Amino acid sequence: MLEILYQDSHLVAVNKPAGWLVHRTWLDRHETVFVMQTLRDQIGQHVFTVHRLDRPTSGILLMALSSDVARSLSQQFEQHQVAKTYHAIVRGYLLDDGTVDYALTEELDKIADKFSSAQKAPQPAITHYRALASVEVPLPIGRYPTSRFSLMELQPQTGRKHQLRRHMSHLRHPIIGDTTHGDLKQNRGVVEHFSCPGLMLHASQMQLSHPVTGEHLSITAPLDSRWQGLIGDFGWKGILPALEGVEFASPSGQDSGQIVIR
Repeated sequence: MLEILYQDSHLVAVNKPAGWLVHRTWLDRHETVFVMQTLRDQIGQHVFTVHRLDRPTSGILLMALSSDVARSLSQQFEQHQVAKTYHAIVRGYLLDDGTVDYALTEELDKIADKFSSAQKAPQPAITHYRALASVEVPLPIGRYPTSRFSLMELQPQTGRKHQLRRHMSHLRHPIIGDTTHGDLKQNRGVVEHFSCPGLMLHASQMQLSHPVTGEHLSITAPLDSRWQGLIGDFGWKGILPALEGVEFASPSGQDSGQIVIR
């Protein structure tokens, strides 16, 4: 059963589990679980996709219940009228706020895009980021005796393929669990020491105009058990109370910007 975050007669939003494909694809012939088919069976109604969410990413996936609504929602995404907020855990200390304005070349799939034409010129890509917390743990995952991690809020202004993962890697603070653009040693270390596999990137909030009524919609997706466990291990409980599903008191003796555990 998928967790339904919002549903009316026109659209539905679910909390996509990490590792789930949105729909069937010949590139993953052996997969048997898909969001579209599962949701269709769950609500007894056909659904239409309007935006992408990578397989390893968890969080809000919005779908339409008719082709007309799907077209209207797709236009909102294409015209950057949908505000999306993600949260990520990255390698190292990233303690400030800022904007990554770094053009990205199109990433082609080795199989699906093997007959594609020559690579296009880099496309503009902008991501706003905000540091929420940081931690240093006494684990020699890399070449140092300790390992550092930061909790980030990310807001993409554009929607390029793997934009958040590539922009964090560009800052030399790759997202934990990113097998393509990340740090393999850090990824393995987090799995080994914290039993937390997968990409630590979560589509947590979405704000948009209802395609039929015009009302403002704000949708939030709670964190899964992997996230709950890791933020507990890092002492970050209470930083994201709306996503944790439980109200926590603010940690005493900490300022509102960073938490640093040494």
